[in-house]
Amino acid sequence: MCLFRDWTRRRSGTVAVFVALATISPPCAALAQTAPAPPAVGVVEVVKRPMTERSEFLGRIETINRVNVVARVTAFLEKRHFTEGAEVKANDPLYVLEQGPFQGDLEARKAQVAQLEATLANARLTADRQRTLLSGPAGLPANYDTAISNQKSLEAQVQAAEAQVKLSQINLDYTDIRSPIDGKIGRTAVTEGNVVSPMTGTLTTIVSQDPMYVSFPVSVRQALALRERYAAKGIRDAVVIVLKLPDGRIYGQTGHLDFESNSITQTTDTLLLRGTISNPPLYSGPNPVRELTDGELVTVMLEGAEPVEVPAIPRAAVLSDQQGNYVLLVGPENKVEQHRIQTGQSTATIASVVSGLALGDRVIVEGIQRVRPGQVVAPGPASEGVQAAMNQSERSGPGQGGSPDGNANSAQRPVTPRGG
Repeated sequence: MCLFRDWTRRRSGTVAVFVALATISPPCAALAQTAPAPPAVGVVEVVKRPMTERSEFLGRIETINRVNVVARVTAFLEKRHFTEGAEVKANDPLYVLEQGPFQGDLEARKAQVAQLEATLANARLTADRQRTLLSGPAGLPANYDTAISNQKSLEAQVQAAEAQVKLSQINLDYTDIRSPIDGKIGRTAVTEGNVVSPMTGTLTTIVSQDPMYVSFPVSVRQALALRERYAAKGIRDAVVIVLKLPDGRIYGQTGHLDFESNSITQTTDTLLLRGTISNPPLYSGPNPVRELTDGELVTVMLEGAEPVEVPAIPRAAVLSDQQGNYVLLVGPENKVEQHRIQTGQSTATIASVVSGLALGDRVIVEGIQRVRPGQVVAPGPASEGVQAAMNQSERSGPGQGGSPDGNANSAQRPVTPRGG
């Protein structure tokens, strides 16, 4: 039929030509009947999903309380009561120094106080007699003044002697060195039999265990972005801290921000932030083991306390070239269209879209390799595997994704309950 029209236009022709056209027409009809069908593609509509904003930084665990135990008096070290590396409680005995000389000094000071008190009692009696004599002819004001002066002098001496008793008691108490805080104790620097003094230095160190600080520097650019994002709610109340441990596991406790430095570190152009996070023991026992250790390097994830609704598509639908990210979607008349997009913070399976798409757009996620812009396709719902991946992402825990635009410092994850 496609050649018959050409024959009618020519009108002048031979029978042989007509016969030739007649013999050629059947293959033309066969070709028209065997034209390829549009390729099938799986599409997903752009919808809004609740996602938790997240920004990642490198941080370090720090103890809240650190105590360097030192000797307050000079004496021989007689006994060590703690096990190195164990946890101790406040007021637990740590060291005992030689106490004999300090006990002897205390007793001597007490005896001096008793002697002065006896002399003071006699001075008071003398002052009372002189006061009585003043009412008669034998009384002399000068003798009374001398008695009062002697009494006040002895009272001052008694006070000084009592102060010496208190000082001797303090020095004696210093021979019994106890833990000032709850925490984990380190190794001892001095063993029994050695003389220790304030000049000896640190005998051991105790660091608190629960809770812990986590400090992390934030670039000024990122700090400004965080302020802009959470200015309305206040950054301390609007975010929570999730930690990724060095082995890649997500720590089961969440923390909160409690400190922001008041100045920028000029050498690195960063602002120091600090949070507090619980560090409970993994199991109860005489020597409990805890996940977080003072000085440990971790990945800090600042996550929004409340989720936000963002347009989202499967990350498998996002393609990239030298000009950036783009997607293929099914437009009017089922024709493929290429749309440049700007992606936001995302997870391993979901990409949030900042611009370039509208809600309801049908994005191709399966069969992308078989189509090109302008081509007519046969769209259908994406496979159950894609839908399951999207649903699985909603149930996944924190720290499951990065960003499709290559930004490793920021991401989003779907809303999930947090452990701890």
